This record gives sequence, structure tokens and C-alpha cells, in this order.
Amino acid sequence: MSTSTSNPIAAITTAPGRGGIGIVRLSGPDLTPFIQAFFSQELKPRHAHYLPFCDANGQAIDEGIALYFPGPNSYTGEDVLELQGHGGTAVLRRVLARCFELGSQFALRHAQPGEFTQRAFLNDRLDLAQAEAVADLIDASSDAAAKGAMASLSGAFSQHINALADRIIHLRMLVEATLDFPEEEIDFLEKYQAAHQLQSIDDDLQQLRLQAKQGQVMRDGLHVVLAGQPNVGKSSLLNALAGDDIAIVTDIAGTTRDRVTQLIHIEGIPIHIVDTAGLRETEDTVESIGIERSWQEIAKANVILHLLDARHPDDTSDQDIMSRLPASTPTLQVFNKCDLLQTPSQSSNDNENQLYISAQTGEGLEALRQRLLHIAGWSPHTESPWLARERHLHALERCDQHLQLAKLHAQHNDQILDLFAEELRLAHNELCEITGVFTSDDLLGEIFSSFCIGK
Repeated sequence: MSTSTSNPIAAITTAPGRGGIGIVRLSGPDLTPFIQAFFSQELKPRHAHYLPFCDANGQAIDEGIALYFPGPNSYTGEDVLELQGHGGTAVLRRVLARCFELGSQFALRHAQPGEFTQRAFLNDRLDLAQAEAVADLIDASSDAAAKGAMASLSGAFSQHINALADRIIHLRMLVEATLDFPEEEIDFLEKYQAAHQLQSIDDDLQQLRLQAKQGQVMRDGLHVVLAGQPNVGKSSLLNALAGDDIAIVTDIAGTTRDRVTQLIHIEGIPIHIVDTAGLRETEDTVESIGIERSWQEIAKANVILHLLDARHPDDTSDQDIMSRLPASTPTLQVFNKCDLLQTPSQSSNDNENQLYISAQTGEGLEALRQRLLHIAGWSPHTESPWLARERHLHALERCDQHLQLAKLHAQHNDQILDLFAEELRLAHNELCEITGVFTSDDLLGEIFSSFCIGK
């Protein structure tokens, strides 16, 4: 966002469409002159005023509630004015247009996506992890994700990061004090149990990484692709997991010609299931396009469910498909139609990479759900109370790398304390990037541009 952050901004904050209530929000360093121009009176802070919202001719556009929040004790840290009226699109646009008409003399402009929350961050009302949680709360698709986003917004994640950062700072302070007074000839590592402190910090970081991984799974979920030959039951499995007839199911091979995506939740974790066209050699042009799209989806998958007909487990075509699946992607062989097996003893689930199910009867589906959670790294025993993003995981990974290098330097006793201190500094910087203490403008622009307008 290259626009000036000193100008007042305005936007409709409610979602497009008809609704009982619609809100126009303004924020700026000083909205007192605008309020006087709009209402010809002052507004009592944090007091609901029922007033008409009038056009230039004094005719009422709407009637509603005006709320004034003086800075710095507001959402953005600036003066904030909210005009709460009826939720019709036309009336909200007229109210916003009147705001811009009056606000032209005050350089009022339209807010960019996420700019209200960006100003809250820039004015120290929220740190960066909390600001991201605002968008996550809006986008939450499950109760668990909503609770996790609210916990992040309340600062639970940031508190863990800041506590760990403070411990690294304390250790850095001791190291750098030793570097400043080398004549004291103090065995720093032994005297201050630096190695023990560093190990304790690393242990807590590993626990934090585990919780962050859980938080990332709870936020983003898994991209699971159903792959296999035609007529092995991919669409039937999608319908069984979704609990609805999402995909067309027939006995005709090749019914699915394009990908079908459905979002489901398993224990609050979002799972994006993608049904794909059956993989086989074909001269049908349309089916060939569908098969090509299938391989594109497989390449993007977090998890691949390779469906096979349990009655024909050694089919050479399935072996060819398996050989083409990306080796780096977790793959689970799912033998469907086990209800049609002559010998039930074949339906063994001992192999963690194989599972026997029946999409028709539901047999094995609960085991499949639990296997997906296991592959995702989800465990209710280490459930994260907050959400995390992929950039948070990368920052924690880089922090861990610097701590491991610091451990290597510590093995040389006090001979290379300067390198030891430098790795601690770099580890600290990685943690600060999560909360936004050290953050590039490019990263800020990328984060806040993903927000909806008005937030």
C-alpha cells in the first residue's frame, strides 16, 4: 500500500448485499471537523447518537446510529467514526458518497483492503500476528478455527513468541556483556550455564513449533486428492465423506470428467477433498483434458488417496499410477469395495499406508478420517489454542536453525562468543518478524492486501 497513512479513510465495512444493518467506517488523525460538517454538532465519545444522515440539500439519505471513538483508544488508534444504518447497497453507497463529498476538503479517500487493520498495527494497537488473526477470524470455516483465531487476536500466540524472544535477549545480554569486558577472564559458558539456557530455549521452541504446526493445520487444513482408475469409487467416497450427493455416481467408467471439490471438517480441521477424473489411456478429447487436470491436482496435493478396487489389488494399471505419483507427497492406498470381497480377512488395516473401506456401507471411513488427521500431524493431545500461518512456521524453522548453529559454537567454549552472540541475534530477529517488530514493507503489503475492504 503506497497511499499516505496520514489521510483520513472511509469504506463500507459490511459485506455487499442486502442486510438489516450496514456500516460505513471512517478513520483519521482528527475527524472532529468532518463530524461538525456532517452533523452540524459534536458527538459525545462512545455514545450512540440516533441521527439522520443527510445529503447536500439537507434531505435524509438514511437514519441510524453514529458512534465516535477518539484516538488513541479506538480500533485503529486514530479517530474512528461509524455510521450504522440500513443495509441496502444503494443507501450505503449514497452515505459513503456523501462522506467523500464532505471529506474532500479534509483529503478523505477510499480505504484500501485491510487498511483499517494496517493502521491498528502501525499505531501499536495490534502486533502483526494479531492483525493477521483478524482476517483469520473473518475467514474461519469451523468453530475450532474461529476459537483459534480469537485466541490469536487476543494475543495468545504473540505471548508465546515474546516470552521466547525475551529469554533469547537475556542470554544475548550476558554474552555481549562478556564480549565488552574480556579482561575479566570469566568462563561465560560455564558461569552462566549458557549451554543449559540455550537447550531450555530450544526445547521450548520445539514445543512452540509443534503447536504452530497444529495451528496451521487448523487454519489451512489439508488439500486431499482422490486419484485412481475409473470406476473405483472416488466419487462415491467423496459423497460418503461429505454426507451428500456432491458428485455423480454411475456404473459407467469415466463419469467424472472434471475435478469436483468439497470442503469437509474432521474434528474441526478443514479438509479440501478433490475428486478427479479416472486415470487411464483414452482417445476421448474431453476425458483427456479431465485426466490432465487430475494430474495437475495431484501435483498440488498435500495428501493423495490412491483408490483401488479391493477385488483387484494387483492390477498393473494401479501399479503404473502409483509409479507416477509424486514420491514427496504422503500417499495412502485406499482399497474400496471391501464389502464385495469373498474373504473378509483380506480387509486388514495393519499397514499404515493401506486402508480397506467401503464407500457404500461406510466401513473403514472413520479409520480413514483418523488416518488423514494423523498424516496432517494433528493430535488432540497437542492441540494449538491459536492459529498460525505458513510464514510463522518458516520463521520458527529459521529461528531453530540459528539456535542449532549457536549450539555448535557453544561447543568451542568461549573461543567464538562473537559468533554465538550473532546466531542469538538472528534467532531473535526471526521471532520478531512474526509479531512485526522487524518486517519489510513488501511483506506488510502482501499481508494486508489479502484483507477485505472495510477491515
